[in-house]
Amino acid sequence: MLLDTASLYFRAFFGVPDSITAPDGTPVNAIRGFLDMTATLVTRFRPQRLVACLDLDWRPSWRVAAVPSYKAHRLVEGTEDAETTPDALAIQVPVLLEVLAALGIATMGAQDYEADDVIATLATRERGPADIVTGDRDLFQLVDDGLGVRVLYTARGVAKLEPVDNAEVRRRYGVDASQYADFAVLRGDPSDGLPGVPGVGEKTAASLLGSYASLAGLLTVLDKGGVGIPAAAARRLAAARTYLDVAPAVVRVARDIALPEQDDRLPSGPADPTALEALSERWGLASPLARVADALRF
Repeated sequence: MLLDTASLYFRAFFGVPDSITAPDGTPVNAIRGFLDMTATLVTRFRPQRLVACLDLDWRPSWRVAAVPSYKAHRLVEGTEDAETTPDALAIQVPVLLEVLAALGIATMGAQDYEADDVIATLATRERGPADIVTGDRDLFQLVDDGLGVRVLYTARGVAKLEPVDNAEVRRRYGVDASQYADFAVLRGDPSDGLPGVPGVGEKTAASLLGSYASLAGLLTVLDKGGVGIPAAAARRLAAARTYLDVAPAVVRVARDIALPEQDDRLPSGPADPTALEALSERWGLASPLARVADALRF
């Protein structure tokens, strides 16, 4: 099981009341929510291994160089790399990572890459069944029925997870999961600052990929005169040709980044019981940690 950690703690922060605080009044709603989500996921799906994947670079420079608008709307005004994050959440993230370390739950990130890339590399390297827990549609591109890779989509919360396999991707968008990245390039994604091709929406993008299989195939036909491509779509694609040359590298997740080998088996007991007890007392986490321990069968 691969957790899109930031996706989950942002959801926890906005979904759990901020009245939940540590003994000193510091908010811990994101921490408690994340721990409860983890307990629920482990109890329901019983994974043998689990990694909380991290954004060590939430807006990699190589993606920005290709598409400057990439996530630009999330920047703190006047900065080039600081993400807009509520102060009450920002102070909780380091504590959450301390708690996960004390529990013995594996975490992994990579410099110059996002959690999506870590997830993609681990899922690809595994070459076997994996559940990806995220609220990010970009990761639908990793769905692979043959390998047993699916997304547990959190759009409606962890209690109402939506399992996404290839049939579900096709039902939603009219394309296969293997086409989803190309589909996203054409359609665009305002949440990531990706403009897409103006005038090409989901239906047109799905239709074009249905006819030409891939963006590369579509552009090959376009460059040869666009025979068979509807005239309006051909004009729009030609006008967006520069974007279409660079956007795939931004949208497609990296599947082969260098990651260390790590023991990601579910722990049978806390990695650091003393630290865990101190964290529990300092931050008032006894109840959610008890639920995690019960899920892990400590």
